[in-house]
Amino acid sequence: MKSMYRLSFVLFAAALACAQQTPASKNDSKPAVPPAHKVDRAAAYYHYSLAHMYEEQVAMYGRSELANKAIDEYRQAIDADPTSEYLTSALAELYAKTGRIRDAVLEAQDILKRDPNNLEAHKLLGRIYLRSLGDIQSGSGSENVLKLAIEQYEQIIKIEPDSVDDHLLLGRLYRLNNDLQKAESEFKTAVKLEPTSEEAVTTLAYLYNEEGDSSRAAQVLSSIPDAGRSAKLYSALGYTYEQQKQYKPAIDAYRHAIELDRDNLDAIRGLAQNLLNDGQTDAALEQYKIIADANPEDAPTYLRMAEIYRKTGKFDLAIESLKKAESMAQDSIEVPYNMAAVYQSQGRYDEAIQIMQGLLKKTEKAESSYTQSDRNNRAVFLERLGTIYRDNGNNQQAVETFRKMLTLGDDNAVRGYQQIIDTYREAKQWQQATDTAKEAVQKLPNDRGLKMVYAAQLADMGQSEEGLQQVKSLLKGTPEDREVYVTLSQMYSRLKQWPEAEQALDKAEELSTKDEDKSYIYFQRGATYERQKKYESAEEMFRKVLAADPQNATALNYLGYMLADRGVKLEEALNFIKQAVELDPANGAYLDSLGWAYFKLGKYDAAEDNLIKASQRINTDPTVQDHLGDLYQKTGRLRLAAAHWERALTEWNRTISAEVDQSDVARVQKKLESAKVRLAKEEPEQK
Repeated sequence: MKSMYRLSFVLFAAALACAQQTPASKNDSKPAVPPAHKVDRAAAYYHYSLAHMYEEQVAMYGRSELANKAIDEYRQAIDADPTSEYLTSALAELYAKTGRIRDAVLEAQDILKRDPNNLEAHKLLGRIYLRSLGDIQSGSGSENVLKLAIEQYEQIIKIEPDSVDDHLLLGRLYRLNNDLQKAESEFKTAVKLEPTSEEAVTTLAYLYNEEGDSSRAAQVLSSIPDAGRSAKLYSALGYTYEQQKQYKPAIDAYRHAIELDRDNLDAIRGLAQNLLNDGQTDAALEQYKIIADANPEDAPTYLRMAEIYRKTGKFDLAIESLKKAESMAQDSIEVPYNMAAVYQSQGRYDEAIQIMQGLLKKTEKAESSYTQSDRNNRAVFLERLGTIYRDNGNNQQAVETFRKMLTLGDDNAVRGYQQIIDTYREAKQWQQATDTAKEAVQKLPNDRGLKMVYAAQLADMGQSEEGLQQVKSLLKGTPEDREVYVTLSQMYSRLKQWPEAEQALDKAEELSTKDEDKSYIYFQRGATYERQKKYESAEEMFRKVLAADPQNATALNYLGYMLADRGVKLEEALNFIKQAVELDPANGAYLDSLGWAYFKLGKYDAAEDNLIKASQRINTDPTVQDHLGDLYQKTGRLRLAAAHWERALTEWNRTISAEVDQSDVARVQKKLESAKVRLAKEEPEQK
């Protein structure tokens, strides 16, 4: 049965409107100063006692007639002693409890007319507005009530300035109102009043995290000595380190939280997520298993376990975990989405396509009915479906699917255009990629990222000066120039203008303030050195990246392949590449690197297994075809080797010059010609 104390949104809004906007008539309102008459405190106490008794019975039985009796008794008590603010406050509180919001508000306002600094009346109004905020979901009604609540608590802290709880509550209301500066001020006041208050410290820290200032959040949390830190504070510290992408300190903080509260599943979740962020997948999986054992009905945990299994290539276990999650959350859209991702990784494209089409149909609405959240979800579904089509070699269907993202909002449209361009590039349809980039810039002229994509396409298509000038025109002398300089360095590198590429990276590094931004510059510098065949300098840069981020799969693969290709430090190279493959087992480029490292070590069976997998993933990549050719030549299958070398040359001929090293082409051409001569000599003997 619904409690009679709970008021619906419609009733509350109507009552509040009357209380706030309709002035009481002279007959309805009390005079500001009660008329002089004899106070009968004995009678007041008698009627108050009866009122209190009825009020307790209301709480027990929920009967409206008892509430009416309590109100009548309070009225008689107030008539006996009109000077008692306690009695009028008690009556106002009863009105609020029984859903008579208008009467409660009017009663409290009446008290404040006589005594503007009456703390209890302000608190009563504050509680009424706070209580109603829980019932009102959104819209102008909630905004009005939030404003009223803020007004009351602003008065409360003036009357009672040393209450930590009041400052925290007002800060949370400001935060809800998106007034973060005022919220910060209140939280800082609470911390100043009670520096060891866990609630005050963690609340201020979470606000800083929300504002993206995790450094200040960590500073606030670290002000509490280790001996005074609770599980809650350690969890907040772990979350803060996570925002800074300092996963190892985050792991340490969450471990401390769990030591203090072993049943804290949120802390265990935080530990699991940061272990996963740090690349410790096995350790993360163990933590998720602990959560699943403690709460077998926790569907999100099985989803995370499935994600780990999928990323480590344990597809059967991933599907098993997803089926468990599905049994607990049958209406979930996340479960089938992840199931489709597993099927895509397995190459079960038809099943993956069927699931994604089903999700799109299930969430389909009339165009005018979509919220922005709905549009974002549809964009995610379409993007996944498009990549499945692309992986399956159906580029036309992929492009048509990505095009459906273009009407779903600016950010979704940007991703849609980028995916279309990438699809055309992978298919080596360079002019279509350029045309799409041009269209994207025309349709979304304010998106700087798309402008740089278009400029890069122009440079790749031989219009290098025009492309470079377009990118340079985006420089504004602000920190946002970092992205522009990175793009310039990549364009110069593809044009083999090495000094300019390195100078652009120097500029980008000057504007890099975050550790991950600096690591990215080191990686780009390493790639630039490698393309110039400055291998020692390149190796130094890649190792610098890995020192800061040992789980950087791209750097692991690049360094491992560079070493293996040169035939140096082969065991270390193999180890680097294995780590990259463990982090992304379906990546065709990583599988090619692994196969090539095995080839260099003379382990030809393992080499063939991984090179074939790579070819299945990226069959138009000329380097993979070249590697297969070398493997088949080495293992005595010359005709097969020649076929793959010929395929490599065909793919290079379809590739723009910026992506082709002519020395590689000449080397493969020489191998192919030699193979043809040998095969021609062998054919007469076979006859």
